[in-house]
Amino acid sequence: MRDQSLKIENARYVVTVDTQRRIIQDGSILIEGGRIRGVGKAADLEGARADRVIDARHRVVTPGFFNGHMHISYAHAVRGIFPDDLGSPLVHVFNLQAAMTEEEEYYTSLLAIVELVKNGTVCFVDPGSTKFPDACLQAYTDAGIRVILGECVTDRESPWNLPRYATGEAVARTASFVQKWHGRLQGRLSAWAMPFSPETCSADMLRGLKQVADEHRTGLTLHHGSGPQARKEYLARHGLRPTEYLESIGTLGPNVLLAHVLGLDDAEIDCLARTGTSVAMCPVTAAKGGRGVPEHGRMPELLAKGVKVALGCDSPNNSNHLDLVRSMNMAAVQYKDARQDLRQIPAETALEMATLIGARALGLGDELGSIEPGKKADLVLFDTQRPEWQALFNPINNLVYNAD
Repeated sequence: MRDQSLKIENARYVVTVDTQRRIIQDGSILIEGGRIRGVGKAADLEGARADRVIDARHRVVTPGFFNGHMHISYAHAVRGIFPDDLGSPLVHVFNLQAAMTEEEEYYTSLLAIVELVKNGTVCFVDPGSTKFPDACLQAYTDAGIRVILGECVTDRESPWNLPRYATGEAVARTASFVQKWHGRLQGRLSAWAMPFSPETCSADMLRGLKQVADEHRTGLTLHHGSGPQARKEYLARHGLRPTEYLESIGTLGPNVLLAHVLGLDDAEIDCLARTGTSVAMCPVTAAKGGRGVPEHGRMPELLAKGVKVALGCDSPNNSNHLDLVRSMNMAAVQYKDARQDLRQIPAETALEMATLIGARALGLGDELGSIEPGKKADLVLFDTQRPEWQALFNPINNLVYNAD
């Protein structure tokens, strides 16, 4: 049985994020076999026929959003538990996760996916926090969402009770996970190597995991940060800054995604640009956690150097939301304030980080992230009859600064 064709017609605006960054007023999109076959003015596609037609006259259509760092399995189990002044909630979160049953993780994951999809996310990276992927597979199947998963591994002690293995076992477990899961769900599920952080993993383990990612043509992600104290310690121990250390052991590259990356200096940014390494930044988590974005956030410099910057929501014990529109908003406003410069991170750039740049950071930019013929039709339709969309003159401005 052939796939049904679909036509989204007469959209108030189609925000393409294509090479020309076209915003098409009164636009239509023709979709066949899950891929975009045509996009343009409604009048130009008037003769195109489809099995199903969506009247989008009160809708803004954008590419779907890519959440580059999102701990899904315990997302709704901990929301609202921790007071603002608790400090780091990681110990409590990982202890809670260790006690979760398969059924509990299935339902918390399903609830999180519903919230992600409701807010426009079509793909997310869960950096190793899914404990029972077999149990959660049905949730991913039911939602139709794209997901990047892995098994969290470490080979050093940590205060967070993280899964710890012998170095060789950690590498072998990762290879087995990738072989079992990569390409499932008709290609919507990707399996990556997922060490927790450089501080919890030996150089040999990180090298081994990067080799697994390279051999299986997949990715690697880990938590990473820097800052004056970290640089001092790394320079004393290795003669290198934290990010330079990762480069020296062969753990950077185009298939690597570093999460958070606060506190980088210029040399470390150059290191990321030179190696083609991508990053996922979580602006709401950074602000809510008092991480010192005015001092330690370098998003404008990363973008200026051509580093692919995705946005992430982290988890509801940190950001308390799974809404990438909020992350776009925070990215667009916090650097204007921090630098006292209204030119920092325009709304258009914030949207690009959630769509095309985010897709590229996840290795999916050839297939997703913009509304162009040949790409997969992972799209979001926003209802402009809601009051927060009025008055509507610039759909990107409305989306980033006042959409819900």
